[in-house]
Amino acid sequence: MSLFLFAVIILASLAVFDLIVGVSNDAVNFLNSSIGSRVAPRHVIMVIAGLGILAGVTFSSGMMEVARKGIFHPRFFTMPELMTLFLAVMLTDVLLLDLFNTFGLPTSTTVSIVFELLGAAVAVSLLKIHVAGDSYATVVEYINTAKAFSIIMGILLSVVIAFFFGVVCQFVTRLVFTFDYQKRLKRYSGVWGGLALSIITYFILIKGAKGASFLTPETVIWVNTHTWMILYTSFLFFAILFQLLALFTQINVLKPIVLIGTFALAMAFAGNDLVNFIGVPLAGMNAYNVASETINPLMASMEALQQPIQSNTFLLLVAGAIMVITLWMSRKARTVTQTEVSLGRQDEGVERFGSSTLSRTLVGMVYGAFSSSRRLIPISLRKTISGRIDPGEYRGEILADGRPASFDLVRASVNLIVASAVISFATSLKLPLSTTYVTFMVAMGTSLSDQAWGRESAVYRVTGVMTVIGGWFFTALAAFTTAFVFALIIYYLEALAVVGLVLLVVFLIWTTYQYHRKKEEERGRIEALSLDTVCEADTAIQTSFEQTGHFLRDISDNIGLFYQALHSEDLERLRKTRSEAEKIQKWADTIVENIFKTLSLLNKGDMDGTHQYSYTLRDLQSIAESHMNMITRTCEHFENYHAGFLDSQKQELRQIKTFLTRLLWNTSIMLTRRKRVDYDYITNQCEKLKNLTSEFSKNQVRRIQRAESKIRRSMLFFAILENSLSISEHTQNLLAVFRDSFDVRTCEQSES
Repeated sequence: MSLFLFAVIILASLAVFDLIVGVSNDAVNFLNSSIGSRVAPRHVIMVIAGLGILAGVTFSSGMMEVARKGIFHPRFFTMPELMTLFLAVMLTDVLLLDLFNTFGLPTSTTVSIVFELLGAAVAVSLLKIHVAGDSYATVVEYINTAKAFSIIMGILLSVVIAFFFGVVCQFVTRLVFTFDYQKRLKRYSGVWGGLALSIITYFILIKGAKGASFLTPETVIWVNTHTWMILYTSFLFFAILFQLLALFTQINVLKPIVLIGTFALAMAFAGNDLVNFIGVPLAGMNAYNVASETINPLMASMEALQQPIQSNTFLLLVAGAIMVITLWMSRKARTVTQTEVSLGRQDEGVERFGSSTLSRTLVGMVYGAFSSSRRLIPISLRKTISGRIDPGEYRGEILADGRPASFDLVRASVNLIVASAVISFATSLKLPLSTTYVTFMVAMGTSLSDQAWGRESAVYRVTGVMTVIGGWFFTALAAFTTAFVFALIIYYLEALAVVGLVLLVVFLIWTTYQYHRKKEEERGRIEALSLDTVCEADTAIQTSFEQTGHFLRDISDNIGLFYQALHSEDLERLRKTRSEAEKIQKWADTIVENIFKTLSLLNKGDMDGTHQYSYTLRDLQSIAESHMNMITRTCEHFENYHAGFLDSQKQELRQIKTFLTRLLWNTSIMLTRRKRVDYDYITNQCEKLKNLTSEFSKNQVRRIQRAESKIRRSMLFFAILENSLSISEHTQNLLAVFRDSFDVRTCEQSES
């Protein structure tokens, strides 16, 4: 039995890890609306969410039975078989959720734990059937197939319903409030506050507190049978309260709605999803205790697990404390939250996801359908609707740190109300669903209705949504398959397999941690380039100077490394320069976005001298594209095992590299240090580089004529020369713009 006690200890350890990765993933459920709307400083939001979690864990006792008997029938298994099953589930869950967190993709911990239990249970059941010599068709007797099927159908149905009601409710709400909602808030505060808080209150009662120890079964029945009375009473109370607050105080009634909704969702998350993290370890502990009390613990039936078992309140509170600490400390939780917020943000900016053929096709179909349907709507009605839902009037909330909100409080409140209503309604009907899927799809529906997915961003947002949804299906498949395989390995190799799999999971978690840290550093550098908090034109221009200088310096350094790798034909180093070029291209996009920000900050009286800033957009993009093209083509050349350059070609490329890197470096110094631009020197360097390029092109033609250089080698040589020349020319153009701006600003400052 000591071996199985060790297994219980491992399960308890995995529970801690699972709580950490689980909260990192599920935090998006209750943080999205409050963080996206910036309803309050982040520490206030986290305190409210933390209180909701601590309240919720004390209500989760009844949910723990799902891990014991919700997916399989424990009476058919012995304690060693259940330990095999539970260990496979926990190892898979920690690994799978950490993987999703690393890439910032919200997934359902409910779906993962259900399919992991299903996969491991099927594996152990098939092994038992094989040993017994029975038909494999009898596996359905071991598995609670009806429950598993209802969960799958409930999840699929909830996704569609949540998205539909998110679109419709946000559209109607926006028609009433418009984007300039402050003017109409006093008029509709009572109705809106009463509706929101009555739904959220009922949501807390039936979704969050139905497992609370202080509510008797009779009280729970009374709540369920007096649903409409509770809704009516709370609506009247909150409607009167909020209308009085709106009329006689300066309180924005949407803020308490969003904060109370955040508390409610956090509470419901802890109360219902805690089983996903510690339910299996607690079931393993229960199985060990039951077996210890029998004469033959290794062969005793686990039928006792069919009976209700009261969970230890102290353990629940410890789990809640770990969840709260994780909520505050986890950087991966922020990454997952950023994914959903970025997909729903109202303003434009650098998109996290690219475009795809499927997303372009879907956007084209929807755009065509809307264009056709517009003809059926009278022009006058169309103008009225367009005027009330015009996103051009959107003004994001700005907090003390100067950063704008991703969307307004109206949408945040709709997100919470609709998500609460859908989850509450499904719970009242005892339909299983995933809170992650519901909250995510509601958020995507409201952002679509708010026209956050405009023509400038639709394909990228759709790609992001499809990536997340695709991850959901991957969750189910990967959870089932991995748990199935892990269960087989543990069944045959026993303790050796457990130790090996634990070490494997630890290694993979450490690897994903390192990967996530690098991505965070890269994302932090891009965010540091942003001008979101800059409100003065002079500061924006000065920052643009410095950013462009750093941009050119990074390209100079990377080109230097590229030429070194090119001469030594070091494919691994070439790939590193290609990876660095991809990062630099993202930085270029951010700087371009900042130039738009700079132009918007300039006064109309300054516009005569600012038309040249538009040229910087072209020059920056051309420099980044030429830099990327040169390195990408070289990597492809050597990845296909084509021949390297001749010694004469290498010598010529060294001269090109010397002139190009010196040109970029000197220009970088002028911009970052705000030194007066020595334009004549730069022009001279560019002219020399142009002459060298022309001379070396002629030399290459002679080599081709003498059959000294193969076709692919020659094509690459010409491509490097052309891209190097393009970088120098656009750098010169870029410097000309900043030289003129520098001279103009210097004159203005001296005159003042």
